[in-house]
Amino acid sequence: MAQERILIIGACGQIGVELTLALRNLYGNDNVIATDIRGEHELLKGSGPYEVLNAMDEPSILDLVRKEKITQIYLLAAMLSATGEKDPKRAWITNMQSVRQVLDIGVQEKLHKIYWPSSIAVFGQSTPRENTPQQTIIEPLTVYGISKYAGELWCQYYRQRWNLDVRSLRYPGLISWKSEPGGGTTDYAVEIYYDALRKGRYTSFLDKGTYLPMMYMDDAIRATIELMEAPSEQIKTNMAYNVSAMSFAPEEVAASIQKIIPDFQISYAPDFRQNIANGWPKSIDDSNARNDWGWQPDFDLDKMTKTMLKNLKTKL
Repeated sequence: MAQERILIIGACGQIGVELTLALRNLYGNDNVIATDIRGEHELLKGSGPYEVLNAMDEPSILDLVRKEKITQIYLLAAMLSATGEKDPKRAWITNMQSVRQVLDIGVQEKLHKIYWPSSIAVFGQSTPRENTPQQTIIEPLTVYGISKYAGELWCQYYRQRWNLDVRSLRYPGLISWKSEPGGGTTDYAVEIYYDALRKGRYTSFLDKGTYLPMMYMDDAIRATIELMEAPSEQIKTNMAYNVSAMSFAPEEVAASIQKIIPDFQISYAPDFRQNIANGWPKSIDDSNARNDWGWQPDFDLDKMTKTMLKNLKTKL
């Protein structure tokens, strides 16, 4: 089998850093070319080749694909939900143009595979909120969600029309100790661990009883790689796969922390993010991913809490 050569666009984001390192571990450092619009992330330094690249610059992407004999692209660059709402027009153009370009390059250069992430942001208030099915009513309320659903449809179109092997996951809220939270709706589940260690208390911007689907980053990275490694005959949906690990509310994270830090206290001051959370699923049915390619999460809430507190203690 010929050596796979992988290009990662958006390697310095929350998912990108850890996914780059995992892929380098799997395929060899020199076979995974990391790129981002900004300078190299601290955690990536010295681990393999890095180039500054704009996800909107199609000629430069094409040049790099040819120069490095790329066989797979992971396109992770996007404007996320909170940023996107501040400039919807720019978010739409950025998120749509970047994926269309990579799909075109995929067809033109006969790439083996493409990975492009979707999100639970594709769902809206009309979607069934408990055990949200793989195929359901999809009416997203943010420009990020709209662009992710449109991107899923484009990926499906290129699969069906040109037989391009493009794969995708609808990520839930992702929790990691390696990167600080950046103002998203699920970020309370990262902030709470920092504040537990720094202050012994936390004020949650989501109210008690607000259940959201969540996943520890190690599981998210493994799900991505397992999806991409699965034989093509096991990939039975042309859209992004629902994928999940756990669902919890803020008071349940607090209770999990109190098993290790008994004096920890939580209070509630819901802000504008409560409205976004109210439109998202409480739990996700990911039985398609489990049945088609064997998805199984490793981390539940207590295991994640132990890992987060142990690593953050060292980091802080």
